Amino acid sequence: MRYRPEEVVAVLDSQRAGETEEGFPVVGSVDDALAFDPTVALVGVATAGGRFPPAWRDLLKSCIANGLDVENGLHEFLANDAELVELAANHGVELRDLRRPPQGLNVPTGENLRLPVKTVLTVGSDCAIGKMTVSLELDAEARRRGLRSRFVPTGQTGMAIAGWGIAVDAVVSDFIAGASEQLVVEGHARGGELLWVEGQGSLLHPAYSGVTLGLIHGSAPHAYVLCHKAGEPYVDGDPRYPIPSLRELADLHERISLLSRPAKVVAIALNTRDLDDDAARAAIDATAAETGMATSDPVRFGAAPLVDAVLAGLKS
Repeated sequence: MRYRPEEVVAVLDSQRAGETEEGFPVVGSVDDALAFDPTVALVGVATAGGRFPPAWRDLLKSCIANGLDVENGLHEFLANDAELVELAANHGVELRDLRRPPQGLNVPTGENLRLPVKTVLTVGSDCAIGKMTVSLELDAEARRRGLRSRFVPTGQTGMAIAGWGIAVDAVVSDFIAGASEQLVVEGHARGGELLWVEGQGSLLHPAYSGVTLGLIHGSAPHAYVLCHKAGEPYVDGDPRYPIPSLRELADLHERISLLSRPAKVVAIALNTRDLDDDAARAAIDATAAETGMATSDPVRFGAAPLVDAVLAGLKS
């Protein structure tokens, strides 16, 4: 809705029918949605374990029976479900599993190290704090300046927005770095000279640090933008996993960078969604003072200071 609004016609939410969301009508059923002439049903949830709840099966069957292609970002693949595949064939629709890795992935070759591009990776103190959103905002600001900038999607939502990419969290661990390298190569082939690679997971997260490390070494960034939710002391809200100072966290990413391409954290993207404007500005000022780095909430206050810092860092 925020980054591809021209292709959205309605939101299906059975508990909010009749309302609006970001200016789009909310409908209660697939039948109600048909009045808006949809062509694709995009699965808009991220469930625990990436599986469909039982109630979703009837919803998916209704979408297919009404001639809608289905884009699915969960780990449970629709194309592996014989009943849904048969139904889709009967109605001439396509089932697109965004998390299904492409064929032919392998380990990195070093090709991305030879490309005439500058690559920036968003990393974070936790999962689900806005790494994709920050990457999109930075790309939009760079494009406004006339730069040959490209957003590089590494997850299912970013893929739905950009129309290409690989969901690296669904790739066999040996090939995560190779898939990340492939994405950088494709980003350059798509005309990018400045690439904003969407981050995944967090080096601090006990469950999802592996995908982060593979993405770091495979994308081989020239610089990082560190994302953090203002005021959050723990990873995933769990006191067993305290978040260190942002300066320490920046040092961790710099030390773990690919040996052949050392990279620095050059800016902090602070997620201030739980704060009012005054508290948000105070948190940004405090973070900038603590880290000595340019800091902003790019959604709330704009991405310009962060892009300025990135461009300066890439020149140094």
